[in-house]
Parts: sequence; C-alpha cells; structure tokens
Amino acid sequence: MKRLNHNTRVLVTDGGRAIVFRNDGQVGKPNLQQFKVYAHDNPPTREQGTDKPPRSNNLAGDRSSIEMTDFHQQAEDRFVMQIAADMEKDLQAGEFEELVVVAPPVALGVYRKAASKKLQQATLMEINKDLTKHAATEVADIVVKALEGD
Repeated sequence: MKRLNHNTRVLVTDGGRAIVFRNDGQVGKPNLQQFKVYAHDNPPTREQGTDKPPRSNNLAGDRSSIEMTDFHQQAEDRFVMQIAADMEKDLQAGEFEELVVVAPPVALGVYRKAASKKLQQATLMEINKDLTKHAATEVADIVVKALEGD
C-alpha cells in the first residue's frame, strides 16, 4: 500500500493551470500546502487562427476541406510539457523524492510522454481527474483514498 509521505509533491494540472502542493503533514495526516501555481492565457483556436480551413484536391478533381490545426490544444500540450520539465528540474535538485500527478486524461497522456524515466520512477501514482478547482483538503482526501485503495 502506498502512502502520502511528508514532503511528497502533488501536481494537480489540466491544460490551462497547474497547482503544486507539498505535503507538510505526516503519513495518515496530510496537510497539503500550495507550493507553486502555474497559469497561462490560451484563447480558443478560432481566436488564434485567422485563415480559412485548407482545401485539398484529389485526382478525381474533388475538393474537400482539411481539418484545421487545433492551436488551443497545442498550447495546452506545451503548457503540460513545461510543467513536466519544471518537475524534472526540481527532482534533479533534490527538492522532492515522490510525486503524485492528478490530471484529466488528455493532460495526463501529454505529461506521461514528457516525463523523463527518472520522473516516472518518482511518481507514486497518476490519478485521472480534473481537480484544479478543488480545495487542498479535498485534493488531499482524494489522493489519500486513491493511494490507499491501490
């Protein structure tokens, strides 16, 4: 059974904001303190792209539109990759040894791809939820239940 130990970091993120908590409590009595906050302004794709959807022609002469690039999703992915890079720097600096990652499915997938092998080894658990708007006590309860249920 895994536990939320003292000084374990809890990363709660989605594509637009991230909160990093540090457990200042002990095993069984978590006390998550907000440590870092990240946010970025990411307008919808319709406000980022100015061109019409591209068109393609096939050999038969038919024209069809091609799906537009999702600039909004690309910006969210870059944001999550930057968070993973920051967690890697902190891990290399010895600021923490264990990490719990809480993110919705898409952000969690991007995080997994961006996380180094060492960061993946330091990750106790990945929780597939969006808790960026929850209070620290709620996040602590959900994380403890998930770790103890594993």
